[in-house]
Amino acid sequence: MKQLLVKKEPSLLICLLMDVIGYASYALPGLGEFSDVIWAPISAFIFYKTFGGTKGAYGGIFNFAEEILPFTDFIPSFTIMWVWDYVTKAKTETASGSNSTILLK
Repeated sequence: MKQLLVKKEPSLLICLLMDVIGYASYALPGLGEFSDVIWAPISAFIFYKTFGGTKGAYGGIFNFAEEILPFTDFIPSFTIMWVWDYVTKAKTETASGSNSTILLK
């Protein structure tokens, strides 16, 4: 019997939380940029695991660069990817007709 693997979509709340954690390094004066050295690879790995595939790999690289470079922590990379995912999936579903609605009068 074959099992169908369905990838669970990341929640917006988790993406917002990950961006807040990345931004929190600004709350530690003097330690902020040092903490990014530790957080950047962790965040990139979580990004890859969260979104998977090619977009997870490229997004993980972008996320790593965003976290490791000084003064770029304000970019909400997880949330941007979630919105991009959401919008592209909505367009795909609408174009394929799988998201049809019935209007009742």
